[in-house]
Amino acid sequence: MTQLHWTAEQIPDQSGRTFLVTGANSGLGLATADALARAGGRVILAVRDEERGRRAADRIAAGLPDAALEVRRLDLADLDSVRAFAGRLRADHTRLDVLVNNAGVMAPPRQLSAQGHELQFAVNHLGHFALTGLLLDLLAAGRDPRVVTVTSLRHRQGRLRFDDLDGARGYAPMAFYDQSKFAGAVFGRELHRRLTAAASPIRSLLAHPGYTATNLQTNGPIALWRLVFGRILNPLLAQAPERGALPQLYAATSPDAAGGELVGPDGRGELRGGPVRVRLSQAAADPETGRRLWEVSGELTDVRYGLPAPSGGPRR
Repeated sequence: MTQLHWTAEQIPDQSGRTFLVTGANSGLGLATADALARAGGRVILAVRDEERGRRAADRIAAGLPDAALEVRRLDLADLDSVRAFAGRLRADHTRLDVLVNNAGVMAPPRQLSAQGHELQFAVNHLGHFALTGLLLDLLAAGRDPRVVTVTSLRHRQGRLRFDDLDGARGYAPMAFYDQSKFAGAVFGRELHRRLTAAASPIRSLLAHPGYTATNLQTNGPIALWRLVFGRILNPLLAQAPERGALPQLYAATSPDAAGGELVGPDGRGELRGGPVRVRLSQAAADPETGRRLWEVSGELTDVRYGLPAPSGGPRR
C-alpha cells in the first residue's frame, strides 16, 4: 500500500463547491461536514432529525462563523422521504459537486423500513442507491463531481442473501449489517463501472473509516453489542471521528483519488491511521454480483439511472 501521509489540512480549497453529507449530525458525518466547511465548501447536512442537525450546524459555525451550511431532513429508511428530499434539493440547486453517502445504522433488532425492507439494508444501501440515482444529473453538472460511498472493513465478511434480503427466514444483527456494508461496496464499484461506460465526468469512490468511535456502536446495536463495543472495544481500539473521517475526506477532495478505489486507514488491520488505497474484497468487485445487485436495487427502489451496463447492455 502506498503511504499518503494525508491529513485534513491538505484538503484543497473547496470554495465554490457544494457537498451533500448524509448522517451529518454526529460522528463521521459531522467530522466530514466540519472539515469540508473549513476548506471553504458549502455543506448540506442531510439528517433524519432536523433539531439535531441544527445543533450540529451551530457547532460547526461556532468555530467557523462564515461557514456556508444548510440543514435538510432526510430519512433514508423511507424511500418517499428520499424522493421528497431530492425533489426539494433539485428545486433549490442546479448542481451538486460531491455526495458523501455516509449515514448508517448498525446491528439493531430486526426491523422493517416504511417500504418493508430490512432496516440496515434499507438505510445503508437502498436509501443511498435511490438518493444517488435521483441526484445524478445535478452531480453531472458539478465541478469534479464525485460520489463517495462509505462502507466498512466488515464488507469483507458480508454476502448478499438475494433469497432473503429482508431477513424473514433468519435474522442475525451483525450478519445483516455486514450484508448492508457489502452491498454498499458492491454498489460503489458497480457505479464506477457504469459511469465509466457512459463516459460520465462523475467519479464513484469508496471509503471505510477503520474502527472509529461513533454513535453506531452505542445507540444501534442490541444490549450485548453495546457492551462489547461501547464499554470494552471502543476505549481500547477506536480512533476519533476526526481521524476516521480522513478516508472519505480524501476520496471526496484529493485530486489523486481515483474512481473505483477503496480508501481506508493505513494502520495494522486497517483499524486506524491515515488514508491509503486498500483492498476491496474480490466478492465485492465481482461484476456479476454488481449487475445483480444493481437490478434488484432498481426494482426495490423504482429508481433507474439510465446508465449503460459495462458490457454495453441496456441502460438501467
